[in-house]
Amino acid sequence: MVQEYLIALGSNLGTADYTSLKTIQNCLRVLMSGSCKIRRVSRFFVTPCFPKGAGPDYINACAAVSFDGSPDAFLRHLHQVEAEFGRVRETRWAGRSLDLDLIAAGSDILPSQEMFDQWRNLPLDRQMREAPDQLILPHPRLQDRTFVLVPLSDIAPNWCHPVLNQTVRELCDALPAEDRAEVLPVNTV
Repeated sequence: MVQEYLIALGSNLGTADYTSLKTIQNCLRVLMSGSCKIRRVSRFFVTPCFPKGAGPDYINACAAVSFDGSPDAFLRHLHQVEAEFGRVRETRWAGRSLDLDLIAAGSDILPSQEMFDQWRNLPLDRQMREAPDQLILPHPRLQDRTFVLVPLSDIAPNWCHPVLNQTVRELCDALPAEDRAEVLPVNTV
C-alpha cells in the first residue's frame, strides 16, 4: 500500500565529493530515482549542530515522500541511501555525511503508544547513549527539534501529531523564538 511519509534530511560533513548542501540535493535525486515519489520538499536551512558546538553546522530539509511499503521497509530504504552517501553509524549524535530520519507515517503510532511514550520521556543523558531497537513513530522527539519543525512547517504545517494532537505549525510556534531564529534559510546565509 502506498503511503505518504515525512522525512527529515540533514548533513554537516558532506561527502568526499560534495558539500552538505550538494549531498542533500543529490540524495533527493537518488530518492526520486528509486521506489519513492517525492511529493514536497522544504527549503534548505542552515542549523546549529546538535548538541551545540559538537561540530559544523547542518544543512537540513524535510520532504513528504510516497513509498509502496511498510514503515520498516521504508526505513531500511532510507538506511541504504545513507550508506550510498558514506554514512557510518559508530557514535550516537556524531557528525553525518547524510542523515535521513523517518519522522511520521500518516497518523500511525508505532509500535505502540506505550513504547512511544517511553522513548519520548527518556532523559537527555540516556538519549545520548541509547537508541531504540525498533522503529518508533512518530519520531519521539519531533516536538523538541527546531531543525525538523521549521522545515516541516514548509511542507506539512497542518499535519497533526497523533499523540500530542497538535499541528506542526502549533508545535513549531511553541518552541522558543531564539531557537527558531537560529534556523536560517540557506539563501540568507
